[in-house]
Amino acid sequence: MVTTEYGRRIAARFDTFDQDGNGYIDREDFNSAAKALLAEFSTAARSDKGQALYAGAEAFWQGMAGIADRDGDQRITRDEFVGGAVKRLRDNPDRFAEIARPFLHAALAVADTDGDGAVTVEDTVRVLHILGVREDIAETVAVALDINADGKVGEAEIVPAFARYFTVPE
Repeated sequence: MVTTEYGRRIAARFDTFDQDGNGYIDREDFNSAAKALLAEFSTAARSDKGQALYAGAEAFWQGMAGIADRDGDQRITRDEFVGGAVKRLRDNPDRFAEIARPFLHAALAVADTDGDGAVTVEDTVRVLHILGVREDIAETVAVALDINADGKVGEAEIVPAFARYFTVPE
């Protein structure tokens, strides 16, 4: 049961991971996110980028399960997610960043349509929206991530921001 304001805010982020809305996060939610990203950017699952994205999704799932799946049933409930975030990640968002990095790195490679190592603000919005962030929030976030206002966002901006979003309530 979520009792603090911090816990309620982190609980709201649970829905971003629960891709199918069934009330828990599992491996399939991560695979669904990967599949949706590949479809959005017309990338084949069997391509190098597709395989890297699925491997990143699996690594992210394993990291999340290791932190939050308290009963070992290979599903993370909202309470487990909040408990994992509050107890293990709140004081160390860098840990969450490292868990998410392989998936985010691969997702950025899929969205990097010109191969320059960065993603356009517009494509960043697409990625965030596919990952469950409301479009209006995704647009605001993507623009804010473009620190030097060059129209591009890189891994150095996205990974720490992603970690802060899921571990810091503000």
